[in-house]
Amino acid sequence: MKLIGPFKQIITLNNLPLKGKLSDESLEIIANGGILTENGKLLEVNDFDILKQKFPDSEIDFIDNEQIALPAFVDAHTHICFGGNRANDFAMRNAGRTYLQIAESGGGIWSSVKHTRAASEEDLVGGILERVNRLIKQGITTIEIKSGYGLNIDEELKMLRAIKKAQTQTKATLVPTCLSAHLKPRDFKGTSEEYLNYIVNEILPKVKEENLADRVDIFIEKSAFQPEESKNFLLKAKQLGFQITVHADQFTPGSSRIAVEVGAKSADHLEATFDEDIEFLANSNTVAIALPGASLGLGEPFSPARKILDGGGILAIASDWNPGSAPMGNLVTQAAILATYQKLTTAEVLSAITFRAAFALGLEDRGVLSEGKKADFITYETDNFQNILYQQGSLPPSQVYINGEKVL
Repeated sequence: MKLIGPFKQIITLNNLPLKGKLSDESLEIIANGGILTENGKLLEVNDFDILKQKFPDSEIDFIDNEQIALPAFVDAHTHICFGGNRANDFAMRNAGRTYLQIAESGGGIWSSVKHTRAASEEDLVGGILERVNRLIKQGITTIEIKSGYGLNIDEELKMLRAIKKAQTQTKATLVPTCLSAHLKPRDFKGTSEEYLNYIVNEILPKVKEENLADRVDIFIEKSAFQPEESKNFLLKAKQLGFQITVHADQFTPGSSRIAVEVGAKSADHLEATFDEDIEFLANSNTVAIALPGASLGLGEPFSPARKILDGGGILAIASDWNPGSAPMGNLVTQAAILATYQKLTTAEVLSAITFRAAFALGLEDRGVLSEGKKADFITYETDNFQNILYQQGSLPPSQVYINGEKVL
């Protein structure tokens, strides 16, 4: 066993509720703290001197300078498996071009589809690992990654195989999600409903057979898939044994209600969600995932995070890192900005990027520093945990631990 410390502060996020608003006074903060680990798990988090006395034979990893520790972060929504670059989309958008105009000029999601199809599986693996390493340096050790830039059986499987191969080359946890229902590809000869049936009958059985993903996503929007056909698709995916999640209410409202009705793990985006749908979400265990990076990238309103929490909902915050609408890929910066505009407490933000985000992925073994949990945690060279959000992402973690082992 290994004892790590002493830390100026350990913010455990222990004993906090899954749902609803949180005050900073509810945070458990252990001064002069120590973290005891064994076999990748947390044995005990307590006063360093007490742990030293209780476990005199433990290996000690001394922290010499003043540092604080807290659970490692979870990014519950990314699209970091892709080929190409869409910097021109961003420039055109800022110059006043509409989403449709950008798509018609060769940009948009279809641009990423063409570049991703042209990339080899090894190219995609390399790109994933480069981005994963950037996220680890930000203190993120659990990362959801979607397909959705292949949009046919061969290319979607290529993306998911690349994610699976990347998992063998990183200690971070990669959570693959099949987003073949990102939009109907231009080269598919049939209706949207026929394309969704193609996913159910051709793609998802292969995904299941090769154990490439346990999760299925769909983009419900006027420019993608319509509510009723999406609901039928999600129910079929669920019958096949997949967990489901939804791109919901990004530009038009209503689809978050579908996410709740079909028992989705999360409804992501929610920039256009109505107040009555916030209440519907709050009365469920479907996690509302705010994606401030998309709001910043598109110049759209932020998700109503404050209303979701005040209504008693489960709020997570994710980066939506993708080559088009959310190219920043800095979760802490985005979360800090969202907190400023939505008046979120530090406890609410930290919970939204740790255990509440983990719950959205079905991973309840992490995101809290308590006995039996996965020993993924990060440290910052500062004397006050409030500096993490105060510096809006410019204060990097000094150390990152995965399964109790230092990886950074």
